[in-house]
Amino acid sequence: MKPYTASTWNTLITQLPNPHFLQTREWAQVKEKYGWQPMPHVWYEGEKLVAAAMILKRALPIRGFAARLSVFYIPKGPIMDWENESLRKRVLSDLQKFAKKEGAIFIKIDPDVVLGTGIPEKEDETTSQKDARRVISIGEKLQSALTKRGWRYSDDQIQFRNTVLVDLQEDEEEILMRMKSKTRYNIRLSSRKGVAVRVGTSEDWGMLYKMYAETSVRDGFAIRDENYYRTVWQLFRPQTSDFRLPLAELLIAEVDGEPVAAIFVFYFAERAYYVYGMSTTNHRNKMPTYLLQWEAMKRAKERGCTVYDLWGAPEIFDESDDMWGVFRFKSGLGGEVVRTLGAWDYAPNPLWYKLYTELIPRVLDVMRSFGKKKTKESINR
Repeated sequence: MKPYTASTWNTLITQLPNPHFLQTREWAQVKEKYGWQPMPHVWYEGEKLVAAAMILKRALPIRGFAARLSVFYIPKGPIMDWENESLRKRVLSDLQKFAKKEGAIFIKIDPDVVLGTGIPEKEDETTSQKDARRVISIGEKLQSALTKRGWRYSDDQIQFRNTVLVDLQEDEEEILMRMKSKTRYNIRLSSRKGVAVRVGTSEDWGMLYKMYAETSVRDGFAIRDENYYRTVWQLFRPQTSDFRLPLAELLIAEVDGEPVAAIFVFYFAERAYYVYGMSTTNHRNKMPTYLLQWEAMKRAKERGCTVYDLWGAPEIFDESDDMWGVFRFKSGLGGEVVRTLGAWDYAPNPLWYKLYTELIPRVLDVMRSFGKKKTKESINR
């Protein structure tokens, strides 16, 4: 395990299995502006790159304590072949040593490793397909290995553990036919009713943030301040024609020139991610969100993407989950539910970890409440 300082980080990680946009240099730069220190590390076997991790560090200065207290997070990483048992042992051992050396309260990993596909106890749950069972077995082995090493499943799942993936490798007609009939109907209805989709620019940001704020208040979720999303846009804005490198795109649905819905799509290494979505209550009967998703899939396919990640599915697959409503929408788009390992923590100091995990949720609840209040105020300005 050694630090990596070159600017070619994004190209480097595309050499590894399943690279994720949350492990890119750009995402690390976003987090750096908000208190995290990027610490990219790599592993080699001889001259061959075998693993990489964009580690994010946040220092926690506490008055009266000389200890160097920090938390570390590897979003959707490390990136590596998790089926390789010797490599798995090496990487986990190195991360544990690193956490102790750096005075970490904990180090959190969040590898995109599959535990299952389909909705549990439903007909589409994968149980017997040979390739699928092999992939799922890797997740089960990693889960067992982490537990034996003293890692614990984190109560703080920063990213969605589950998601819905749409396969873009078939032609457009086949992708449409995998969708539910009502979804296909709504896509066509939206086109007939005059909804048009265009690519957004930086000039749209004020309008889009207000729309996003209205959506968050209406649907009851917290968002960050406007500068945060502007930072994301500035760092991921298209600057190259190389679609293997990370970039983001704004897609805006309009009716007679009036913006009524929008989505923010990331592209990296043959994969597209629908991360932020927003809408107004105007013209909802014209189904603009359905056309937006279809246009995003087509644009992702044109860029050479093979997968469209709908970014999030319920933790519990029933109506008690807060995500159930949006999941019903996503499930009509013809994708497959993928359930991953989720985030796991290794705590060198159990006492500090206990104090941190008991205190931080209370602090976050206060911050979210304050954030929602500020969001409401921003709408009325």
